[in-house]
Amino acid sequence: MQAIMTPEEMAAVDAAASEPVEELVERAGAAIARAAVELLGGTYGRRVVVLAGKGNNGADGRAAADRLRRRGVRCTVVDAADAPPTLPAADLVIDAAYGTGFRGSFQPPAVADPTTPVLAVDIPSGVSGLTGDASGSPWPAVRTVTFAALKPGLLLGEGPGLAGQVVLADIGLDVSGARAWRVEAEDVAAWLPARPTDSHKWKAAAWLVAGSPGMVGAAHLATRAAQRAGAGYVRLSTPGSDQDPFAPTEAVVVALAAEGWASTVLDGEDRFGALAVGPGLGTGAGDAEQVRLLVAGSRSPVVVDGDGLRALGPGAAEAISERAPDAGPVVLTPHDGEFEALDGGPPEAGRFAAARRLAGATGAVVLLKGPTTLMARPDGHVWATTTGDARLASAGTGDVLTGTVVALLAQGMPADRAASAAAYLHGRAGALAWRRGLVAGDVVDQLPAALSELPGG
Repeated sequence: MQAIMTPEEMAAVDAAASEPVEELVERAGAAIARAAVELLGGTYGRRVVVLAGKGNNGADGRAAADRLRRRGVRCTVVDAADAPPTLPAADLVIDAAYGTGFRGSFQPPAVADPTTPVLAVDIPSGVSGLTGDASGSPWPAVRTVTFAALKPGLLLGEGPGLAGQVVLADIGLDVSGARAWRVEAEDVAAWLPARPTDSHKWKAAAWLVAGSPGMVGAAHLATRAAQRAGAGYVRLSTPGSDQDPFAPTEAVVVALAAEGWASTVLDGEDRFGALAVGPGLGTGAGDAEQVRLLVAGSRSPVVVDGDGLRALGPGAAEAISERAPDAGPVVLTPHDGEFEALDGGPPEAGRFAAARRLAGATGAVVLLKGPTTLMARPDGHVWATTTGDARLASAGTGDVLTGTVVALLAQGMPADRAASAAAYLHGRAGALAWRRGLVAGDVVDQLPAALSELPGG
């Protein structure tokens, strides 16, 4: 996993460093120079313009310019505070004007040739290191070299689109105190449990309470995803429906009464590794009460999504607090609107803090969905996944994520890892599917491919 630290946290790490600032600047300059040479494709006859501010970012840029000059690159350093309207012509522009602590609006000079690539130092100037919000007119970079840890602003808001390819450079700073990390393929591969030789379907059984009469699409998507993500047996129950002829062939459909159904699930949950409730369930008062009873009374790990989240609403913490001390964890999987139903307001631009707050308040693992999906534990640790893209902004993809989470829980994965791994695989499955015209069912179909491409998969 790659550490993620806020600008404030990184400032504390910088202050605690045992190496002198000059040494850290030289290391940063070396990393920038290496990236510049790669982008230039060589050094002979190449021209580089560095826009350098007065802070550490500017110092890093100047150190890079010194190294590039020694390799034969013609470098011009322009002071960001006294820049001309248009920069000199160059083969590469290095944006070392302002770093993660910048306040204000960045209005850079024009680049002589608009097609000239830009290499950003730590974060594109004008982009908030905390939220990813852009102020002014930041240059879009083709690559950003950031140091020691990723910054939230490289993962949120406009940050990813302006940062380009992000390269994390180790310059010797101690980031072991990080409370947030980005999940990588190697992490997911290490977390997935191996199937024992004596495995059978009940060793990874999941029960989904989802859908409503005439509205079963979400339930079917979640069920199919659970099957593809490794659940050996999937039971699907739709309150008020005693038959579902179009349910996935391999699913076992078990009827639930329209009213008072929570007690039936609680009485029969013993053989199941995990439960999921909410996709397509409806928002009637009776169902809302049953969701609360199920969450409060279940001893199994429970995933709550969609209408289940709206059923819990501001009472989520109360329902979760009533669970038995030895009951399994609860995973809440809200998008922004569902987050508002739980928390009373939308997640602010500082999404890491918002996810932490909801997890801490409810005692649940919170999977806050978005372009960068965040998993927050009640203790404040956050894992981020960045595998998804805009193709997942399609009806039903959240139901696919729910099915993936419950399948991993049913296989015995801890809730934080199951949620994070599911988000990673969900994003990769979307990326492996069609570039245009993708629907949620396509994501389900690509889950086995996403699992197979993992190291050792």
